Amino acid sequence: MFRLVKVEDIVRIPPSKFSEDLVKVASEVLTEKYVGSLHPDLGLILAITDVEVEPEGTIIPGDGATYHRAVLELLTFYPVVNEVVCGVVVDVKRIGIFVNIGPMDALVHVSQIADDRMVYYDELGVLEGEETKIRISKGDIVRGRITAVSIARPSLLRIAMTMRQPGLGKIASGAGSE
Repeated sequence: MFRLVKVEDIVRIPPSKFSEDLVKVASEVLTEKYVGSLHPDLGLILAITDVEVEPEGTIIPGDGATYHRAVLELLTFYPVVNEVVCGVVVDVKRIGIFVNIGPMDALVHVSQIADDRMVYYDELGVLEGEETKIRISKGDIVRGRITAVSIARPSLLRIAMTMRQPGLGKIASGAGSE
């Protein structure tokens, strides 16, 4: 799920940037700090959409920089358990499929693809249902439900999905498949 979140922070403006626009410099500093990072409560931070900076800052003895209070709006991606999402299959392995659901990939374990037993054909890079003959390959569009979200460490977000419910599963074939 994509969200817009407002947060407050203190931004350090180095003396070499005093002659430049305060909001522009603050945006650059905050973008470097936040964008691409993973926060347990916010999720993956994709962009800063707005920055408001107090023009009057504070100087700390021994540091020539100024410190300004800033309110910023962040665009974040935080998958929610039980959320239904669509995505493109980016990789097919014996253990399951990896589905791109926006800025990251989710794993659908082979046991969670269908009620049918799935057989992996390495030479084709395809998983196929033993009885239903449903084929999943790279480029296919699928719908799944998020079953688990785990932030294992500050730089690793893992997402697990299932496609074993009515209305979920393969939606369409990608270019060049089937």
